[in-house]
Amino acid sequence: MSKKIHDFNDIIRKLRKKLFGKGPERIHTVFVQNMAISTLYGNLTPAEQFIARTTEGKETVHMARTKLIQNLYASSPPEGLEDLLGAKLEYLFSDIKVEEDIAVSVFVFETNIQ
Repeated sequence: MSKKIHDFNDIIRKLRKKLFGKGPERIHTVFVQNMAISTLYGNLTPAEQFIARTTEGKETVHMARTKLIQNLYASSPPEGLEDLLGAKLEYLFSDIKVEEDIAVSVFVFETNIQ
């Protein structure tokens, strides 16, 4: 793994730990043209896992996780992210599969980041 990808994953992990109280256990990121595509494993806190035992709970955890992340990035990208990649973050697309505790985030930048 390149240092740039390692540093990118570290920024993402720290932000989510600060935001949710737990960061992902593992992150796999690839850079493709102007996108960083990250698969995050082991995201949910014990409380979220408990809540997600019901259908309504799964929907609540899903909505909270996706909307909170999207709103945060829309208002302000994580500190150091744009400097690391030398490009402005334009969009973030994010989703989580609560049952498997796997999330995917696609970061779209204004210029090539490879």
